[in-house]
Amino acid sequence: AADEQGVSCVAGEVTTPSHYKECYQLLCEGGWTGLSGDPEYGGMGMPKSLSGLYDEMMCSADIAFSLYPGLTSGACVALLQHADEATKALYLPKLYSGEWSGTMCLTESHAGSDLGIMRSKADPVGDGSYRISGEKIFITAGEHDLTDNIVHLVLAKLPDAPAGSRGISLFLVPKFKVDANGNLGERNSLICSSVEHKMGIHGSATCVMNFDGAEGYLIGEPHKGLACMFTMMNYERLAMGSQGLGAAERAYQNALAYANDRLQGRTATKDGNKADPIIGHPDVKRMLLNISSINEAGRAFSVYVGHLLDQAKFGVDAKAQARANLLTPVTKAFMTDRGLDACVIAQQVFGGHGYIREWGMEQLVRDVRIAQIYEGTNGIQAADFMLRKVASDQGAVLLDLVRELSAGLAGSASKQINLAAERFESATQSLLERGKTQPELLSWVANDYLDLTGYLLYAFMWDKMEAVLDTTKHSEDFIQSKQLKA
Repeated sequence: AADEQGVSCVAGEVTTPSHYKECYQLLCEGGWTGLSGDPEYGGMGMPKSLSGLYDEMMCSADIAFSLYPGLTSGACVALLQHADEATKALYLPKLYSGEWSGTMCLTESHAGSDLGIMRSKADPVGDGSYRISGEKIFITAGEHDLTDNIVHLVLAKLPDAPAGSRGISLFLVPKFKVDANGNLGERNSLICSSVEHKMGIHGSATCVMNFDGAEGYLIGEPHKGLACMFTMMNYERLAMGSQGLGAAERAYQNALAYANDRLQGRTATKDGNKADPIIGHPDVKRMLLNISSINEAGRAFSVYVGHLLDQAKFGVDAKAQARANLLTPVTKAFMTDRGLDACVIAQQVFGGHGYIREWGMEQLVRDVRIAQIYEGTNGIQAADFMLRKVASDQGAVLLDLVRELSAGLAGSASKQINLAAERFESATQSLLERGKTQPELLSWVANDYLDLTGYLLYAFMWDKMEAVLDTTKHSEDFIQSKQLKA
């Protein structure tokens, strides 16, 4: 229904699909909007390794709907780390409760990946506030009817800003002004001038936002806004991985159910003229096993990266933060690429019916496609991984991680995985050495190298899963299924 209805914008007011309000209210009443929030401000304080699984389930249900609370969670992460105490106390409780929502406003019509050329400006008023002016595009949840207030985190430049990205500052700009007690006042000088008409995620309001001297407040230090925003951006990039995985899991479950019900053709192992369920055909089995094995490895990988973030947060492992930073672009790019692959393969299981709207598979393909594009395209993720994460330290953090994971191999394929890891290390060292004299080489191979890394890490995840199989706790069918996929 949300895909059919979409969103509408009339005189700056955006209406979401008819059932979204009820769904959002139930989400808030259950406390889910503050799942990983700081308990000091009303959050539940759940670890990232747990909240990441929640993100996957939300995306499996409806990617478009998940973006409204998802952007709020990212805004909370940025405010928690960079805002002053008064701002956190004023805004975080309402954001965690879901009464208010959050956005990030970066992109301009001429400034996408190259934010240094943005034109949005912030003029100081003299009382601690600023007047924010400019137009931002592609703003997810920039305007909607789900919450009482919308808190925009906006990148803009001060009058004395240095040129380029080093002159960008971050500002909090609420839809409705807020007094010292958290009460809402008059409407701020900002408006949604239109919503985009997109290939997918029709239930998500993707807005063009105009700020006309809107009242805003500096977050963090002047000219350090991009670093502040990347706190939120990196959170959202991990969430993109959950989008890819969530869509892939729904696609798999739909395809599995269809393959069990659809009678077509005779399998080679059965006699008679009666048609068999298509799940008996080897090619269909191949497609389903392909999706399932990648999905389960992706889920384990998501939990693994979440666990690294938890270890870093609580100071358990000194290497954890560097490893989490390293794996963020892999999580975003590899998991969303595999997510689209899975949705297309699952659509193929349906045959012609997969191309028909009523079955829902074409919507999954349309919805998940954006995950490869926003929050930094996957090509940018690959370049970031290859150049900033791997080449910058000559592979030290990555190869240390691979060696540690190799040392813990214990599954039936441990010899093969160990050999793959050795070849991966050799390839990495060779690339880095050649990159010293061929500057463009690393950029040329970045996408393939990220994929190579992703598949190796997924192999490690399968080894970890296989190692904990227990005949006293798990059924024979469960164990055989895991071993086959591994």
